[in-house]
Amino acid sequence: MSTITVNGVECRYGATKILTDITLNIKPGHFIGILGPNGSGKTTLLKSISRVLKPHSGTILIDKENIYTLKPKQIAKKMAVVPQYNDVNFNFTALDIVLMGRNPHLNDFQMETPKDIEIAKKAMQQTNTYNLANRPINELSGGEAQRVIIARALAQEPKILLLDEPMSHLDIINQIELMDLVKKLCTQNNIATIAVIHDLNMASRYCDTILLIKNGKIFTLGPVENVLTTENIQNVFGIDSIIRKNPITNTPYVIPLSPKKPLKEKNSSIHIICGAGTGTTTMKTLHDEGYNITTGVLNVADSDFETCETLKILSITDPPFSAITDKAHQANLTMIKNANMIILTPTPFGIGNIKNLEATIEATRLDIPTYIIDETPIENRDYTPNKTATTLMQQLKKHKNVTIIKNPTELLTTLKNQQK
Repeated sequence: MSTITVNGVECRYGATKILTDITLNIKPGHFIGILGPNGSGKTTLLKSISRVLKPHSGTILIDKENIYTLKPKQIAKKMAVVPQYNDVNFNFTALDIVLMGRNPHLNDFQMETPKDIEIAKKAMQQTNTYNLANRPINELSGGEAQRVIIARALAQEPKILLLDEPMSHLDIINQIELMDLVKKLCTQNNIATIAVIHDLNMASRYCDTILLIKNGKIFTLGPVENVLTTENIQNVFGIDSIIRKNPITNTPYVIPLSPKKPLKEKNSSIHIICGAGTGTTTMKTLHDEGYNITTGVLNVADSDFETCETLKILSITDPPFSAITDKAHQANLTMIKNANMIILTPTPFGIGNIKNLEATIEATRLDIPTYIIDETPIENRDYTPNKTATTLMQQLKKHKNVTIIKNPTELLTTLKNQQK
């Protein structure tokens, strides 16, 4: 078992400073993911740890020994590296490539022993490459070659594993198989693992800790759920996002949003009456187009409210699991009066939120253009006594200022056509 410590590292390319004051500690069996925008210094940090680029200042230790004082073979027995690009200029077989991982364990001019060959075979089986053993490396696909390089790293029997974008050439099934394998090796073999990863959700799923780098400095470092927040993603990547819990892995799941267009000036105020998650797609679509959006009335436990919070949309709210209050209803009517148009999403209606449907009817009385997204028949989402919601919806659809829309995509097309 080996621990790696990075203490106050600064790296430069010539006079250009790339990394500043990087400090972290990776213990055996711990998986840390390095995330950040292109050019933020992620790969430079990995190069520094792997002795490719000596720090301008600071130290990097393996088990309290400075890696730049150790011999290459000493390092290679403890640390294996899977680089971002793997250009092999000679037509070695896949097995030859993997056996190169045994070189640190051999004396000069010593041939591989049966034990070495067995270790290489096991590494290829673990990476699903043993069927490629006799194939020339230059004839393999990018994904196949990448898995062979990972097998070579495993053949070193390392205690520290560095990976620079290991999934870049792999399809989705091979990405998951690879990351499952790396995670298994990390936990079962107590390998300290450091990986540069671009996919936020893959990092969330497999890493124990995430290091978020911005402009060559540590922006934040900590457990996944503390690092992958909407605020951090906005500050580092400059993009809005919605964070949900992955129902299978129980880890944060990041939904990136498209950059918002400049705010529209004319006829751009849209009030959305929604709930139960039915307004999220509509809000995102119109937000991305630059419309000024308001919503109401929403319960603060509603997923549509979470979307409002993420997109910074002004909303009328009531406490969790409560019926719409008179105060919230009046505030909703005020927002409706100030809007250029109203959108009603296919919300389930019960006695608690029927006032939202009544507010929509009030909008038609004020001759405000109203669009009903009618993806689900009202009869299938009416939970009111005596089917009150169905009656109100039938009344609403008869009004001259009401337009029936199938889905949010058709809504956006309709709005754009009206502006021509």
